[in-house]
Amino acid sequence: MKSEDQLRQLEARVEELVSISARLREENQTLHARELRLLEERAQLLKKNDVAKAKVEAIITRLKSLEQES
Repeated sequence: MKSEDQLRQLEARVEELVSISARLREENQTLHARELRLLEERAQLLKKNDVAKAKVEAIITRLKSLEQES
């Protein structure tokens, strides 16, 4: 009987580990998808930042030239 009990416990533990593994695999996939979205968002924000920076620099340049003309 003891060996049967040990076998049942082992089987239960294996099933638990399989369940945990499946949950972790799903969580990992979710995190990878989120990481990709965040990386895409970051790239878009960096582009917007570069555009804004260029506009500000152009404005500063125009203001300096207007200041020198006065």
